[in-house]
Amino acid sequence: MNTVLDMNRLTKIEKLRAMEELWEDLSRFDEEYPSPEWHGEVLQKRQDAVREGTDEFIPWEEAKRILRERTN
Repeated sequence: MNTVLDMNRLTKIEKLRAMEELWEDLSRFDEEYPSPEWHGEVLQKRQDAVREGTDEFIPWEEAKRILRERTN
């Protein structure tokens, strides 16, 4: 199936939804796309920051809500 999106015609919300759908689809086959080593290094730094109290995690659904509010 050949799908072409006219990005200029999409709203920000539609673009974000398209990204979410693409990510969800790619994530189903994550073993086919190994992460580079630097991803692990970044994750370790972020975990260290959380442990040290200089950063915190928020639930993914909340993060998406915040992003959607910023684009409206």
